[in-house]
This record gives sequence, C-alpha cells and structure tokens, in this order.
Amino acid sequence: MAKTARKAFWKPYAALRSSLSRGDGTSRQAGRTAYGVEMIQCWHDRTFVYCHAGIYGKFLANELSSLREPFAFVDVGANQGLYSLIAAKNPACHEVAAFEPVSTTHALLEANVALNEQSAKVHTHRLGVSAKAGEAQIKVPVGHSGMASLSDQQNQHADASRLETIRTVSAAELGDLLPGDIPLFVKVDVEGLEAVVIRQLLDCDAGPRIKAIFYEIDNRWSEEAVIASMLKEAGFTDFTKVGFGRHFDIMAAR
Repeated sequence: MAKTARKAFWKPYAALRSSLSRGDGTSRQAGRTAYGVEMIQCWHDRTFVYCHAGIYGKFLANELSSLREPFAFVDVGANQGLYSLIAAKNPACHEVAAFEPVSTTHALLEANVALNEQSAKVHTHRLGVSAKAGEAQIKVPVGHSGMASLSDQQNQHADASRLETIRTVSAAELGDLLPGDIPLFVKVDVEGLEAVVIRQLLDCDAGPRIKAIFYEIDNRWSEEAVIASMLKEAGFTDFTKVGFGRHFDIMAAR
C-alpha cells in the first residue's frame, strides 16, 4: 500500500515537472535521487521518477552498498544506471558491466555514469542479451523506458510504444564482456526475458563465478518455476523473495 501511495503522489508531480521541461521532457539539470546518486532529470519517464523517489525500495541498494568482499557487478537491463552507480560507489566493487540496448536510454546511462564520475569503473554496453546473437526488435513503451522488452508475452501488455532494432549477444560472446577473475553479483531486469538471460549467463565462460543473481518476476509473463529450477541445478541454494503480489523480485545465491 505504501508503494502504491508513493506512486499516486509522484505521478501528478512528475507530470507537472515534465510540462516545465524541454520538449522531449528531459531537464538540462541533474539531481540527487533517493538512492544517493545523481541522475539527469527525465520527468516524462516513469522509470526515472521511480529512481528519483525511491519507489524501487532499498533491498538491492542496501545489498550492493553492504558487500565487503571484492566483487564485480553485472547489470543486465541497466536502464539509466541506478544500480550500476550504487554498486560503483562501493569500494569493494572493482568493475561494473552495464548492458542497456535502447539507444536513448543508453545515452542517459552514459551521461549518468559521467555525471557521477564513474566512467573508469562502469563500462556500458549498448547490447541486449538473448538466446541468439545478432539483431532483434525491442518494444519501448512511451514514457516508461524500464518496460522495454524483447518478450512477446510481455509486449502483449504494453501501452503505446515504438520499435527499435538492437544488437544482441548470447552466451558465446557474453563471457568476453564480463569482468574477469572476480566473483560476480548480477542483476537481471529484462521484462519477461529473465529465463533466457539467466540461461545465457549461467552458460557463458563467467557463469561459475556468479555468486548471486537478483531478478524480477511478474507472474503475467515470467517463468518463475523454470528460473528456480535452472538456478538450483547450477548450485544456487538460497532464494530470498522481495515484495509480494504478482510482481516481485528474487535474490538467488550460491
């Protein structure tokens, strides 16, 4: 209920701020979010508003900030970079690999990395992760960049949107793009393609070094049982559910 109430407050506020911004809804200004990182203000985009207001909750942010052993962070579906930047602030984080395939969102990701002076640690990739390397069409809902998806099932629920052709990599190419010789902490937020992406991560050369995967589940389009089964087969034994209802997150650890 509290999360719903926060959304109800921030939606009209964001609409007002967007109306006062440039024609594309993006402010020339940057501002500090509820998570302590700076981001370019994009009041027309619901994903930015949620980052600004702290609506995503504190679980993952706290996990990334509290890790004390050396690690690298892999952010698949990085969007504008919120969690990549939170991880990069932690001195124990040696490197971040942030994957965001949508051109406009990737541009914001790079701008936010530079804004937070993390370009030396955060390496961005304008790529999606899929079962097949090459090109694919992604559907990007207008006003909610975080709902962009390659999943046909998820896209049935999308509102007004546009299509963009993106480049994708699979397990064969993925290992060369991930930080080497260090334990990996992974976040997967790909709106219905979680099972496919996690399969590629587990199968790539760096798969054995993955210590934890934080992933999103929406029972309208996610394959929760399939994902849990493949992770258990790969040696993941600790599963923590974050949230409730049809839309929640899971932290799986070895």
